[in-house]
Amino acid sequence: MSLPPLSLLETRILGVLVEKQHTVPDTYPLTLNALVAGCNQKTSRDPVLEASEGETQAALDRLKALTLVIESSGGRVPRYAHNLGRILGVPAQAIAIVATMMLRGPQTIAELRIHGERIHRFADISAVAGFLDELAARPEGALVVELARAPGARETRWMHLLCGAVPAAAAQAAPPAGSDPPAAGERVGLGELVALRGAVTRLEGEVATLRATVERIVAELGLPPA
Repeated sequence: MSLPPLSLLETRILGVLVEKQHTVPDTYPLTLNALVAGCNQKTSRDPVLEASEGETQAALDRLKALTLVIESSGGRVPRYAHNLGRILGVPAQAIAIVATMMLRGPQTIAELRIHGERIHRFADISAVAGFLDELAARPEGALVVELARAPGARETRWMHLLCGAVPAAAAQAAPPAGSDPPAAGERVGLGELVALRGAVTRLEGEVATLRATVERIVAELGLPPA
């Protein structure tokens, strides 16, 4: 099925549903209150949002209309579950990658592996790369795209395309000199997000690559994980 572009809040809701399905299965499907809290979470989110209950409900209603979210009403309050796997027709590993992008924005392959570990633990970086290639070459339409390497960066970043195609300028934009990151809770557009992340992504990518290398060495030596 061909999906219309989704909003940042709509993709954040889907990302939260995928995440909580794996991290707190006892409380999944989620209530509206739990979804609002997950969308506005201050950690493991980029950008940080301040979505209201009304905004979240409106986004949920659109996602339900697209059958990306299913509502159940067996308890005292409605609960919501995602339907991404069936609608997109991709395996759970791919859903984990896309959901990690929905929660944290564009990331390197190493970052995707580390940040998405709570949803799905990939054996190594090459496994993540394989699924990214499949998502980018999907016959029904690409779900992810590899961004142009930022000046000074060692690794390229990947982002999902559920919010629409990436503007060429945004995909190659470098952060302006002296630019400040958005304040906590500030709403930013997808293109702005790509540009503003440039400064910190260079450092994050190096740290993530080092962590992945250490994990690989530890595994090869048969040592217990830290």
